[in-house]
Amino acid sequence: MSKWDLFIRQFIERGAYNDVLDGLRATIEIAVLGLVIGIVIGTIIAVIKVIPGNRWPIRVLNGICKIYVELFRGTPMVVQLLLGYWVLMPALGLSVSSIVAAIVIFGLNSGAYVSEIMRSGINSVDFGQLEAGRAVGMSYTTTMSRVVVPQAVKNILPTLGNEFITLIKDTSIVSFIAVVDLTKSFRSIASANYEFVVPYLILAAIYLVLVMMISTLVKLLERRFGKSDRKN
Repeated sequence: MSKWDLFIRQFIERGAYNDVLDGLRATIEIAVLGLVIGIVIGTIIAVIKVIPGNRWPIRVLNGICKIYVELFRGTPMVVQLLLGYWVLMPALGLSVSSIVAAIVIFGLNSGAYVSEIMRSGINSVDFGQLEAGRAVGMSYTTTMSRVVVPQAVKNILPTLGNEFITLIKDTSIVSFIAVVDLTKSFRSIASANYEFVVPYLILAAIYLVLVMMISTLVKLLERRFGKSDRKN
């Protein structure tokens, strides 16, 4: 029996495609929700970092943000998953599913990277935009949320797309905390017949298609924002 026949028998006749679909859904859920959490956390940190002034509350907040960013950027994602799920959550008395834990940890990790991305985006917006908002009576927070941050997001859209792609690929390690993702489902197919070539080639092709779809979506959004800017 050929390698393809072995794969087809396991994939279709024995119903392994159900596991693949579940794994694909888990992969997308973790990456999408992780990015959403990362954007929220990253935006908050970025705004704190660009707040003018040298008062002690600002210094304290900046110190906390710096420790957070260095912690998550300075340790491997797999170590964060292992510590978060097997050590910290039980120590805090939290009982959550492995996929929820993966989403939270991916979001916290992404927030550290998005904070630097968003900070550069905010700094790329003309400072006059902030001054104009304050001049018409808007508070600092309102000006940032309604004027500066939306413009910053447009500037950093390609980089956010790259962060999403990174999260999609990094989901391949969530099996360390017993999540059945796309990689885990294909690993099970390969192990069933001890035939690894075809399953892993198809796995690589699926990841490649996902990355190409994300890249295309980001380009479409860039084009759309570019048209709206030209109209304005």
